[in-house]
Amino acid sequence: MKLLTDHIKLNRNEFSGAFGDIGTDLPLIIGMLLATNLEMSNTLIVFGILQIITSLIYGIPMPVQPLKAVALIVITQKVSASVIWGGGLAIGVIMLIITLTGLLTWLNKIIPKTVIRGIQLGLGIQLSLLAMRDYIPADKTIGYIFVMIAFIIAIILIGNRKYPPAVFILILGFVYVIFFKNVPFSEIGIAVPHAYFPHLTYKDIMTGLVVLAIPQIPLSLGNSIFATNQIVKDLFPGKKISVKKIGFTYSVMNILASLFGGIPVCHGSGGIAGHYTFGGRTGGSTLIYGLFYLILGLMFSNNSPELLQIFPKPLLGVILLFEGIALIILVKDIITDKKMFFIAIVVAICANGIPNGYFIGLIVGTILYYMADRFVLKHYGKQ
Repeated sequence: MKLLTDHIKLNRNEFSGAFGDIGTDLPLIIGMLLATNLEMSNTLIVFGILQIITSLIYGIPMPVQPLKAVALIVITQKVSASVIWGGGLAIGVIMLIITLTGLLTWLNKIIPKTVIRGIQLGLGIQLSLLAMRDYIPADKTIGYIFVMIAFIIAIILIGNRKYPPAVFILILGFVYVIFFKNVPFSEIGIAVPHAYFPHLTYKDIMTGLVVLAIPQIPLSLGNSIFATNQIVKDLFPGKKISVKKIGFTYSVMNILASLFGGIPVCHGSGGIAGHYTFGGRTGGSTLIYGLFYLILGLMFSNNSPELLQIFPKPLLGVILLFEGIALIILVKDIITDKKMFFIAIVVAICANGIPNGYFIGLIVGTILYYMADRFVLKHYGKQ
């Protein structure tokens, strides 16, 4: 029992940390629901259950996120629900094979830390630009006013264990919704959703493999596995969590999500950074976050996904911005080493500037690292 209470704490800091990644997750989920025939309550409930499971397994803020490449393809190309589930199953099986064969552990050994820092830097820049460009300006003048208040709250209270910032930002968001959003509250009512078990065909799985799995797996290796493993070492050095364990839970979550009508998911360094930045230190923050989605799934089970857009995008942008900055700051431990910092910058530029940039950055950065090592050894190793 004591071990459980050490791993799962429920207090104001965990509650604040629970919403440190909502700026990334909720807009992607809403976008996928609006673009497809996914069943809303089932999607939200499965997503919430996976959060709760991972909170119990890891005992640290290890949130579950929608797979970003999958989400963007689904939103822009209007992929059907059956192909989404087929792709999620293919992603889970592929990652399970990579994990169980030992390939994942081997890759983790040869990919240098500076390359992972580049991936985190690239993701941090990407999230920050997304927040500044798309989220914060969403509601124009009134949005900017609330953003300014939220930003001041966050700056003053970041790191404050007595008054964690996300609690006050959420209250601010509630005020925003009540007074400045036209929300049909009378239409919201709790209803028991119907369990849904997808019937997947061979065509669904193969189409999902080509359309979704192949673009996603390289990104997942860099951010969902290796960068996640590194940030766990950074923020929770006492935790003995391996890439094999992360790869295994990633695999199983996607297989389960596909079989129960959920969306493809992952872990992510940004999610951990977000939860940690806003106060989360145990699995309690992820558990609270999972309960949030369970409640949403029950409350909105008879409604359209449009109703989820009541969440004020500018305030989600503030949370997303701080999540991005938290990732960018991680590069500080190599910034004085010109060679390492240069490689990290190259990886970050690849991640943000070219298609499949995270995978290409992973390869290019690793090659540069070993070429630089060989050059130093050749010219300065023997004196």
